[in-house]
Amino acid sequence: MIVNRDERRGPAESFASVADAYERGRPGYPDESVRWLVGNEPADLVDLGAGTGKLTRSLVALGHRVTAVEPLAEMRAHIQTNAPAARVVEGSAEAIPLPDASADVVASAQAFHWFDRDHALREIARILRPRGRMALVWNTRDDRVPWVALLSQAIGSETVDFYDAEQPIAASGLFRPVEQARFGFTQQLDRQTLLDLVLSRSYCASRPPSERQRVFDQVAEIFDEHASDGMLELPYVTRCFRTQRRDEEER
Repeated sequence: MIVNRDERRGPAESFASVADAYERGRPGYPDESVRWLVGNEPADLVDLGAGTGKLTRSLVALGHRVTAVEPLAEMRAHIQTNAPAARVVEGSAEAIPLPDASADVVASAQAFHWFDRDHALREIARILRPRGRMALVWNTRDDRVPWVALLSQAIGSETVDFYDAEQPIAASGLFRPVEQARFGFTQQLDRQTLLDLVLSRSYCASRPPSERQRVFDQVAEIFDEHASDGMLELPYVTRCFRTQRRDEEER
């Protein structure tokens, strides 16, 4: 289960203040994972909870007609800069500001666990065309590597399990069985980019400066021990989930 969240404060409050660090520090998604999720044929596609547009720009590059839905102005500003071909709108997963049956695919990267999933899944099904698809993706650090596990202990672990994707989708009755795939990649980080990555995590972003500094000090020690020539190679596993909207008569 994704565990690096702070239930005392909403995600909007913490992420709004670290949008720049999010853009600098967070990795994108492997091309092969994006193709697996949404396909190569140009489609009307919604990136829901788009953040700074890490997934948005990959979708645009594949030729899709993309609408990025994001509640935070600080995040939307990055999408407008980095994916100018996308349409960017203010909105949430629980109240998507788009018409019924207007999307071929609704994708969400690194965000579905933040949604009120009962409401969000109904909204996603509403805006999808018949047989439209939903695609979910998370980048998770590869904690099978011992030093990466130590990093996760310092900044909050992140995993994806049955209750993050498959269970709420199945319980909704709105979608067909979920398909899954995994892809691996490595992110190259210098010291500052690693600290930006750490700051962009809700586990750290929502804490007071004194607590953040203790985390930064631990992370700096890990960097010094495992970096080579001033760069660190951080391995990830990209977890992908896709499913198709059920027709009305199937529900």
